[in-house]
Amino acid sequence: MSRDPRYDVLFEPQKIGPVTAKNRFYQVPHCTGMGYLRPRMLAEMRAKKAEGGWGVVCTEYNSIHPSSDDLTHVSASLWDDSDVRAHRLMTDKVHEHGALAGAELWYGGARTANMMTREVALDLGSMPNAVGHPFQTRAMDKQDIRNLRRWHRKAALRARDAEFDIVYVYATHTYLLSNFLSPKVNTRSDEYGGSLTNRIRLVRELIEETKEAVGDRCGVAVRFAADEEIGEDGVPIHGERRDMFSMLAELPDLWDINIANYSVEMGVSRFTKEAALEPYMDFVKSQTSKPVVTVGRFTSPDTMVSQIKRGVTDFIGAARPSIADPFLPNKIKEGRFEDIRECIGCNICYSGDTIGVPIRCTQNPTMGEEWRKGWHPEQMNPARSDASVLVVGAGPAGLEAAHALGKRGYQVTLADAGKELGGRLPREAALPGMSEYIRVRDYRAQQFHKMTNVQVFLESALTAQDVIDFGADHVALATGARWRPDRFDGETYVSITAPNSNATILTADDVMDGKRPTSPTLVYDEDGYYMGSVIAEKLKAAGVQVTLCTPSEVVSEWAGKTSERWKIRTHLMRLGMAIETSQALVAFDGKTATLECQFTGSKRDIPISSVVMVTQRTPNVALYHEILARVDGDASKLPFTLKRIGDCDAPAIVAGATYAGHRYARELEEDVDIDVPLKHDRVDVGADQPWPHASKEKDRQ
Repeated sequence: MSRDPRYDVLFEPQKIGPVTAKNRFYQVPHCTGMGYLRPRMLAEMRAKKAEGGWGVVCTEYNSIHPSSDDLTHVSASLWDDSDVRAHRLMTDKVHEHGALAGAELWYGGARTANMMTREVALDLGSMPNAVGHPFQTRAMDKQDIRNLRRWHRKAALRARDAEFDIVYVYATHTYLLSNFLSPKVNTRSDEYGGSLTNRIRLVRELIEETKEAVGDRCGVAVRFAADEEIGEDGVPIHGERRDMFSMLAELPDLWDINIANYSVEMGVSRFTKEAALEPYMDFVKSQTSKPVVTVGRFTSPDTMVSQIKRGVTDFIGAARPSIADPFLPNKIKEGRFEDIRECIGCNICYSGDTIGVPIRCTQNPTMGEEWRKGWHPEQMNPARSDASVLVVGAGPAGLEAAHALGKRGYQVTLADAGKELGGRLPREAALPGMSEYIRVRDYRAQQFHKMTNVQVFLESALTAQDVIDFGADHVALATGARWRPDRFDGETYVSITAPNSNATILTADDVMDGKRPTSPTLVYDEDGYYMGSVIAEKLKAAGVQVTLCTPSEVVSEWAGKTSERWKIRTHLMRLGMAIETSQALVAFDGKTATLECQFTGSKRDIPISSVVMVTQRTPNVALYHEILARVDGDASKLPFTLKRIGDCDAPAIVAGATYAGHRYARELEEDVDIDVPLKHDRVDVGADQPWPHASKEKDRQ
């Protein structure tokens, strides 16, 4: 299918100093949980984006010196020649597909405690570590600043030698250079502090020195915040930023613009919608002749075109949309809009960096598996036979299994007892702020329309005999899970119903089914992710008096890994919701809830009429065991293979379910060594290979 001419503007080549991007699709620097620890995984992941049509593909942040060490958050690095070799794995692959490769040079300052390298962190003054480690920085003197400039220049040269096309000066996100720019943080009395001219001096020097170092081989980009401090969402407080920007406007070859509030820039879809940075961009394009890129979780081609034509930006910057669909540009180019996997804004990708593990994605289960499992986001391994597959359950695991099996070429039947596709997805998407989660279902449902080998049957509850009589060669059960009415005390599941009482205990499923508790209601959250807070918000909006209670010290503890915990707590407080933290619910008799302090063990009673439990889930395994009972528990006696996938196997987040469905489809009838299920990206001691390029370290002195 040919491209709609409305979108031609997105595919216009764009100059970035001495280099030219083939189109306006720009994958901005983003973390991966891979970095210098997993260079092969990283290179193959970035390669898929270049193959998918992105004009520019950047690394994550590159540490320029061991005194900028962010572990457990995994950065890339440009410390020595080994890093040059590692980065060449990526740049060579990116260049194969005609894309530019960008490297973001980074120095953390007070945000890094250097827990791995044990080097002393440097910043403007003796400052406490910004993320809570019990360390302080050393106040930089003139020699430290000269050292920093030298480290930055040498890293730029290494980036050039690694064949990067764009090299960044990273002056935002509260790292060292942004502290030099800040009128509040920078209280130095020398030529690097005080006046605006002095505070931009170091950034100016680094831009000029980087351009001199890379010459006409690379464009130089600057990452810069358009606002000075955090205000209300969508209401920028620019402060000195306009003047600061105008003083630097023509120095770099490209401006990469973000904002002070990371919870908006990286906002989850529950609170932040597409193109959220536009209000902050009002002055940028008018003050520079250089190209500009910014982000906004862009998934709509029409929004992208609008951003370009209205002069908001020159490039469509993306991190999360490029993760959800590495082939987004090519699909727009080819007019295949129905094939776009739109980002749902869940930030599961970001959790990989937070935890220090490789990136993953709810929509794209191949993300992070490109090298170690050989998975491609658009291509499936062909079917090994003409076998038929019955998938029971059309939640996220069943949908993805049927979709991927269909792409392989198997004859697939997808059956679900419900009236609509999606299992948990439409139920959760109907909760406050969660509407974009339905994209997980909608993408796969749309693909079924193009697959004549996939049949879908709704309102089709199956018994064990039905499954056996169907005659499929393979059966996958994706029957999901239900929220439990009890809780886990660390050792076992325990009831919270008080002795001799007949209190009614509701669950999250009951609320999603439409049941409404009476006031006052206690929502008890042991899940620690989004569900407890959205159930509480739904009830609050219905007029129920709600208290949200959790045994954790904070609300929605795991949501801190997806950058939304602070936002959730703020939102609930603004709703006027009562909150109890560090309290376990140990008993409820229908009138009183007994809470136990997690520190002292002291108990207290609060008047409560209803309790909604959001704790753990029970896999729906009845059908699985009924089938096995027909053969005395010996699955090998069945005339088909039988496997549980997704929540009915092990309840997890939606990303876990789509991954499980995809893995089942990939591995069906394949020879999989369960003892070695993936390749291990690490230094293979004793297997070092000679590098054809001689060391250039002496040239970078």
